[in-house]
Amino acid sequence: MVNKKLIIIGLIILIILVAVIIVMLTTVKYEKVYITPNGTTIDVPANQTNYNGEFASARIWNWNNGILVSYNTNENKNLAKITDVGFNALNDLIKKGKREDIDGFSCYEINAEDLLEIHIFDIIKVNYNGKFYCIPLSNETTHDNIIILCNDKNIALHMAKSVEYKNVFPDNNELNDTITKVKNITDELESKSNELKNSNFTEIKSSLEDNAQDLISKVQSKGI
Repeated sequence: MVNKKLIIIGLIILIILVAVIIVMLTTVKYEKVYITPNGTTIDVPANQTNYNGEFASARIWNWNNGILVSYNTNENKNLAKITDVGFNALNDLIKKGKREDIDGFSCYEINAEDLLEIHIFDIIKVNYNGKFYCIPLSNETTHDNIIILCNDKNIALHMAKSVEYKNVFPDNNELNDTITKVKNITDELESKSNELKNSNFTEIKSSLEDNAQDLISKVQSKGI
C-alpha cells in the first residue's frame, strides 16, 4: 500500500516537473527596442529578433516567424510620401484578411505567402508558412505607425500591448497657428490704423462726445 502511494506521489511530481519544463521551453522572453530614436518602444522576442535597417525611412525587424514594421511620419518628411505608399499597400493587404477584435486591438489573419506580394519581404528571412496574425497600430500624437505580423497570435498581442508611445517629433501645428493668429492681429491693427488715418478726426471726436453724453443721461435717469 505504501509503495503504491509512493509511486503515485512520484508520478505527480514527475508530471509537475514535465509541465514546468514545457512552460519554461515555450515561454517567450522579450526585450524592448526603440522604434523611433529615444522615443516609442515595443517588446520583441529576445535574442532572436534582427534589425534589418531602414527602407525609405521605414524600419524593419524580423524573427523566425514574425516581422515588425514601423515608421514615423514626422521623422523624415522628405521620404514620408514614399513610405506612405509602401506602408498603405501593406495595410491594404492585411485588411483583406479575416478580422478579429481582441482586447481592443484589431487582428487580421492572412496567408503568410501573401506577404511576398510586398517586395521588401522577399529578402527577409522569415518562415512564410501557415497563417500570419497582423496588428496595425498608429498614434496621432507621436506620429508612429506600426504593423506587427506574426504566426503566433499571443506574441502579436503581447507586442501590441507592450507599446509605450513617446513623442520625439512634435507637430508644428501649434507654432503655425500662433504665427497665423499674430499675422491676423497685425493685419487687423493695420486696417484699423488706415481707417483712422482716412477718417475725419473732428467727426470721430464728435461721435465719442455724443456717446459719452448719452451714457451720462442714461445713468442720471436711473438715479445712480
